[in-house]
Amino acid sequence: MAQFLLETVWLVPLYALSGGLLAVPWSPGIIRKTGPRPAGYVNLIMTFLAFLHSAIALQATWNHPPQEVFIHWLSTAGLDLTIAVELSSISVGALVVITGLNLLAQIYAIGYMEMDWGWGRFYSLLGLFEAGLCALALCNNLFFSYVILEILTLGTYLLVGLWFSQPLVVSGARDAFLTKRVGDLFLLIGVLGLWTLAGTWDYNELAVWAKTAEVDPTVITLVGLALIAGPMGKCAQFPLHLWLDEAMEGPVPSTILRNSVVVASGAWVLIKLQPVLTLSPLVSTALVAIGSVTAIGASLIAIAQIDIKRCQSYSVSAYMGLVFIAVGTQQDDAALLLVLTNALAAALLVMSTGGIIWNSITQNVTQLGGLWSRRPISAIAFIVGTLGLIGFPPLGSFWALMELADGLWETQPWLVGVVIAVNALTAISLTREFGLIFAGKPKQMSERSPEVHWPMVLPMVILLGFVLHLPLVLQSLSLFPDWVNMNKDVALLLIWSTIFGCSVAGVIYFGNIPKPVRLPWKGLQDLLAYDFYTPKIYRMTIIFSVAQLAKFADMVDRFVVDGIVNFVGLFSLLGGEGLKYSTSGQTQTYAFTVLLGIGLLGVWVTWPYWGVQFLELMF
Repeated sequence: MAQFLLETVWLVPLYALSGGLLAVPWSPGIIRKTGPRPAGYVNLIMTFLAFLHSAIALQATWNHPPQEVFIHWLSTAGLDLTIAVELSSISVGALVVITGLNLLAQIYAIGYMEMDWGWGRFYSLLGLFEAGLCALALCNNLFFSYVILEILTLGTYLLVGLWFSQPLVVSGARDAFLTKRVGDLFLLIGVLGLWTLAGTWDYNELAVWAKTAEVDPTVITLVGLALIAGPMGKCAQFPLHLWLDEAMEGPVPSTILRNSVVVASGAWVLIKLQPVLTLSPLVSTALVAIGSVTAIGASLIAIAQIDIKRCQSYSVSAYMGLVFIAVGTQQDDAALLLVLTNALAAALLVMSTGGIIWNSITQNVTQLGGLWSRRPISAIAFIVGTLGLIGFPPLGSFWALMELADGLWETQPWLVGVVIAVNALTAISLTREFGLIFAGKPKQMSERSPEVHWPMVLPMVILLGFVLHLPLVLQSLSLFPDWVNMNKDVALLLIWSTIFGCSVAGVIYFGNIPKPVRLPWKGLQDLLAYDFYTPKIYRMTIIFSVAQLAKFADMVDRFVVDGIVNFVGLFSLLGGEGLKYSTSGQTQTYAFTVLLGIGLLGVWVTWPYWGVQFLELMF
């Protein structure tokens, strides 16, 4: 049975796609008698079947070599577009994580969107999203991975813009879509350029080719930089990080997926391309530089935010920056472990705070407080999510950060400092957020804020338990790092950075220090609060340049293109009017006019043949 499910695991994306298609009739209101809720139940059933199929198939892949299934799609003019599907423990395990988190997010959405009439549209888009993520996890072909990433970009735009009657939602969906398109455009250039060098898009064949490839350093550097541009946008890395913040205008259930598995889609492609990217030292250096800047910068920005979602979205960008560092230093195992632990902990944090957004008037953390006694389950979930995201032993992220830092200790010790700093800053940020929301006395906005109902509590508690038991899962799957062989100094640095971050934020936000806390230098406070003025820099550079170019194109169109067309039209009109009054009605006049026109046309056509000789005779 398990072997059969493994051989047919490539059908898992079709479960979600079927659920999304079955929900469509409730979206335009074709089915009205039942209301929109059956759309959610249909998707829940299909997602549960996908999760069950993946979980059973995972047992059959363990300790077995990867298998490949080829689906021939198009072969013409030397171009072979074959969909390669990889059946391995990693890819099937990714299916389990994607379908499991999607199942929990859909249960959560039943409670969160209880009074919303957009169920059909929302759940159909979730089905499309889940199908795309599952297909990406199984796909072993770069070209089709790019196509799937484009579908996910479209899905992000539609999900963020679900409540399209709100102006902020519309602008957020637009900005998220356009920001991702910048990276996708360069990624397409890299995909096409890599084909000319390697002659294949299969990830396994690319890895074999990269071992013996002899290519021009400049060319492979340009191709490599283009290939990492797409993951930069998907993983919300500087300077393409603003879309994740803008996408927070969408519903919280979609944010659960966005902060956990959607941002990991770019990291997944990046890890697959790691053998190719290492062909250029400059590309590897660029990966490390981008990841370091994003990890430190996003961690600092998160501390200065007052919106619940923004605090967490920048922490996600920071941890994706660590993934970039891991790939740039050829530590694929650490990158995969970071992706897994971040996905589970980030999803739990969003679930915890999503209930506060659901029945509170504000998302401003400075206007909340004292919710510990009113929301104990949400508070415990937030604590577990925080400890699961930072370096707190024995939970998951401690081992991921430990493996990354241990691998950097001998070769690039300064990057260990980056990992330690990100861990400490994340601990400060999340402890600060917990203190402002759950600690202290209730404020006007949080005096009447009870715990959410069971459809939102149930998935939260299930995920809470899984985050707590993740080390046991890793140990049972033989993925637990060997403590004996690990660097004890690095482990102590991680633990002390966690203690330092939690202690500093605890003293400030659990004590009697007046709130809100201000930094001594207002310029630094504003620099962090306004995202290093990145939006303003965008407006002064890219947006200004595009606007001026658009104005110039408009002037050319109105005065040059339209001018020529209007001149020809006016000339034709005047010529027609002139001919109208010059007609006599005599046949010989018409014949003479036609012959004269033919003669002039003949002279003009044959002028290159006899005109030169005529001019020589004359002069």
